[in-house]
Parts: sequence; C-alpha cells; structure tokens
Amino acid sequence: MKSRRIITLALTAVVLSMSVSSCKAIKKFFSTDLEEEEYIIGQLYADELVKETPVRMYKKSSGKPSGTAGSAGIEMNDKDNPKLYAAIDSWFGTPYQYGGCSTEGIDCSCFVGEVFKSVYGVTLHRTASDIQKDVSDVRRSNLREGDIVFFTNSNGKVSHVGIYLKDDMFVHSSTSNGVSISTLENNYWKSHFYKGGRHKAVTTKYK
Repeated sequence: MKSRRIITLALTAVVLSMSVSSCKAIKKFFSTDLEEEEYIIGQLYADELVKETPVRMYKKSSGKPSGTAGSAGIEMNDKDNPKLYAAIDSWFGTPYQYGGCSTEGIDCSCFVGEVFKSVYGVTLHRTASDIQKDVSDVRRSNLREGDIVFFTNSNGKVSHVGIYLKDDMFVHSSTSNGVSISTLENNYWKSHFYKGGRHKAVTTKYK
C-alpha cells in the first residue's frame, strides 16, 4: 500500500505540472490498477502528444485510395509487397490498447507480431524490447521495406516498435491514432528513433 501511495502522489505531481491537454493523455491512469507499474511507466512515456499529419496511401495505377489504408501519401508501386499492405489494411484504424491483441484494440508489439506472422510466417517476441532479439541491427540510412523500427521513451528505454515501409514512412499502433502510418521526419519520432532491425526471413524487392 505504501508503494501504491507513492506512485499515486508521483502521478498527481506530474498531472499538476502538465497542461490541461497533456492531462488527457494520462487520465486513464486513475481507472487502472496502480500496482501495474509497467503499464503506468509505459503510458507516462507514450506518444499521446505526438502531432502529425495523417499519411495517405495510393495505388500508382489508379491514383485512388487503396482499401482501408487508403484513408491513411505513400504511392504504391510494383516493388511494394502486396501481402504486407493487405495486412496493414486489415488492421488499419484499429485503436491502441495496452496489452491488446485483437481488432478491438492492439498495442505496438502485438501489431508488429501479427503482421510478421501473417506476411512472413515469423513469430516474434511479445514485447517491444524483446523483439530486438529477433533481428539484426540496421542503421536508419539503410532501412528498407519490412524492417522493424525501434523507439525509446523519455527514460531511454525501448518502448515502441513499428514496421518500415519506404520514404521514411512506417506503420505502427500509436497510442494517439491506433494503427496508422507515420513519418520518421516527425519531430517526435526523429528524436526518439533508436535503430532499425532486420529479420532474416523478410524479403523485399527494395535494396
């Protein structure tokens, strides 16, 4: 109980030091079991306050939006993996849910895992940090379709993952927007980018 009170007081201090809009990002803490320390820490460093313009995806042949992900400017071409984009379509717009792994709500690591399972036939570790064990390191300048991108939180720990597509774009389950496409040039993602990772089972027409 003492540790729970300490956590509650710490969170209260954080809330008082933040703006009203920022407080919205952590209001769900108080309806959560405060003994779930991992959840609380994870959410304190979530990307709730990322401001970004939605990315749209188009098929080059028609210039029209492609499926559900079309509501999301990636121009698709013959090099793009159709199975990968079909998997993105099937999850696109799904809300973020910590620990979730269904169309009702999914977190970042489960999303990456589910896509890899359906597209590449690969089973990854469950958490963002542990997925590093499944891949070899890749520098940002060498990223290609199907690579996993890792991000750190403000505490320096790997806390978020997504799948690189092309042109600095990656797909992920964002706490702000659910399953969506973002750009690594966004100030938040650029400053929190840690590294890329490449699984040996992933093949692509991009070099």
